[in-house]
Amino acid sequence: MLAPLLFVWPISIAVTHYFANSVASFPYDQALREHVTAISRQIKFVEGRPQIALSGSARALLRSDEIDSVYFHVLAPGGKLLVGDKELPVVAAGQPLARSEPGEVYFRDDDYNGQDLRVAYMYMAEPNMARELWLLVEVGETMEKRSQLSNKIIASVILPQFVIIPLAVVLVWFGLSQGLRPLTRLRERIEARREADLSPIAARRVPEELRPLTEAFNAMLVRMHHNMDVQRRFIADAAHQMRTPLTGLKTQAQQAMRESDPAQLRHALMQIATSVDRASHLANQLLALARAEASEHSQQALVPLDLDQLLREIVEAWVVRALDRRIDLGYEPASAANILGNAFLLCEIINNLIDNALRYTPAEGRVTCRVVAQGDFVVLEIEDSGIGISDTDAQLVFDRFYRVDGTGVEGSGLGLAIVREIAELHGAAASLRANTWSAADGKGCGSIARVVFPMCRPPADAPNESSIPEFVQTGFA
Repeated sequence: MLAPLLFVWPISIAVTHYFANSVASFPYDQALREHVTAISRQIKFVEGRPQIALSGSARALLRSDEIDSVYFHVLAPGGKLLVGDKELPVVAAGQPLARSEPGEVYFRDDDYNGQDLRVAYMYMAEPNMARELWLLVEVGETMEKRSQLSNKIIASVILPQFVIIPLAVVLVWFGLSQGLRPLTRLRERIEARREADLSPIAARRVPEELRPLTEAFNAMLVRMHHNMDVQRRFIADAAHQMRTPLTGLKTQAQQAMRESDPAQLRHALMQIATSVDRASHLANQLLALARAEASEHSQQALVPLDLDQLLREIVEAWVVRALDRRIDLGYEPASAANILGNAFLLCEIINNLIDNALRYTPAEGRVTCRVVAQGDFVVLEIEDSGIGISDTDAQLVFDRFYRVDGTGVEGSGLGLAIVREIAELHGAAASLRANTWSAADGKGCGSIARVVFPMCRPPADAPNESSIPEFVQTGFA
């Protein structure tokens, strides 16, 4: 704060000097005005000719100033001196006669014998007298009194500032040091924490001014704690789930090294390849779950996109794999399927649902993918004719690593957990239930997975939160 004060101080002195000169000039200008008026009263016009009755005492009074020198004169047309000091400068062309009025007192600054001079002047004339015949009355004085008064005013203003400003600096420094003491204590409390301590700061003893900062800092600590939990959970899940396939892979590799029969060696290598695929799939699922929970994609803003167009592109990529498994993979086109979403994460949802449907659908079965608009919502449906699912398992399959017993299908138990995580980021609801109507095909009852998204509409047409149906919030029965 000292730098701005040092910058403003010279400006303050300059402004004070300007106003001091104005204040000091006013009373002395009034005195000059009275002198000019007094002289004008001694001038009379007789038959158009001026007569001046200026007594000696009046002249002595004009020159009685003890500090400044006072000069005066009365000039007839053409600059002819009638009375007074001939050397006093005449009004310059800067105040033309045509713009002057008789009887009005005007002021100007001039120079006389190297001295600054303040001059008051007036034009005198009879009514209807031509301007060329007007008389000029001028009184000028040096500016010593004005300078002295101006200096006194400046000194009376500036000198106290030499005391006030240093005192203000000290008081401001003291006030800031006292005011910032709570912030210093808060900093010391934060610095004294252990590195792993992410608990919120107690707001009980925090000053009112620092409470918003403390609350924002606590909110940041909560987010950091959540991110740390996600990382720890991912590391624990990865370590737990990767240990078994890697151990099995190592065992199979050791067994293959002991084989000398080419047929047995080929069989062992095929088992190794299968284990590698399983471990690779598990690693991809773990990474996808980590991205859904705390990745840069989940923090990106959701943008309008066509869910039906995205579904069609992904289904086309799965056709070859479905044909390899002899499964009829179908797609039913739709319209008006715009939602707010993140294309990268939505691809993860669709890929996991299609992969899950293909895994649990036997050969010669079918999987149908569609997007359906229902009122203010867009529903993504992946329907299969697979082994079906019970109501109890349908509520649990969205938990991590949960596997339905007795299916005989390999998997990581993470696909539907990823679907639920990404759906929540989009304000959507994911559910899975048995698809009873397909039982007539004789290939099991099948199942149908649904993810219900709010439809993307203009702000004026957007639905109220209270209008969202219950099945979107709680999932399908």
